[in-house]
Amino acid sequence: MDIDDRVTLEKISHYLDLTKRARAKATPIHEEGTEQAKQLAVMMRMADDYSSDARHFMEKGDYVRAFGAINYAHAWIDAGVKLRLLDGHGDDVLFTLP
Repeated sequence: MDIDDRVTLEKISHYLDLTKRARAKATPIHEEGTEQAKQLAVMMRMADDYSSDARHFMEKGDYVRAFGAINYAHAWIDAGVKLRLLDGHGDDVLFTLP
């Protein structure tokens, strides 16, 4: 079996794009002002901050930290879908559905 265990610019770019698509596709389920919407806002801020960190690390050539950060970003979005704060619209490629 051939294992690709290298963190490359292409791999990071792929996951940045995947997370960007997930962020764009997932939509809030609860109305603004509800406790769930407030919780979701915190989660999405974390996702956005980690995405920003990933781009920053990538630009500096720190691919390992970039890869870790973008995976954290996607995990926050995925958790929002799993917790039913976000609607993943049945997309089982971008999200782990409830």
